[in-house]
Amino acid sequence: MTGERLAPGDPAPDFTLPDAGGNPVALSSFRGRQVIVYFYPAAMTPGCTKEACDFRDSLPGLAAAGVAVLGISPDTPAKLAKFRDKEGLTFPLLSDPDHAAQRAYGAYGEKTLYGRKSVGVIRSTFVIGPDGKIEKAYYGVKATGHVARLTKELGV
Repeated sequence: MTGERLAPGDPAPDFTLPDAGGNPVALSSFRGRQVIVYFYPAAMTPGCTKEACDFRDSLPGLAAAGVAVLGISPDTPAKLAKFRDKEGLTFPLLSDPDHAAQRAYGAYGEKTLYGRKSVGVIRSTFVIGPDGKIEKAYYGVKATGHVARLTKELGV
């Protein structure tokens, strides 16, 4: 049920998912530049909003360094459009309702929250190099402070 966890050096599984406008976005179209792909459980929840706004606020520095950002959740494009508009998000939010991309990245499976086990999206972030290989893989990240730590590690 849970996909294998990815590690630096692994090829990043390709995907094509609809964005908030229903337009297909393929990971392969970002080849040649660094891209951050992050998986989050649900749009418009407090933790996911904080994380998305941190990415939004860090986007000028990331973009200047040539780094793209893609956020992926199981939400419908319509819900993603509401989330994008409400929070002024300026990077693509992609819809993965059947969890195919999440599973491919090992970002869907059993997790523990407040001592209770459940199955769902594991908040995870990946840095993919221009060559399409995983450079960094973070599983079970905290919504708060994660983006600041990531941009510091990337030197952005």
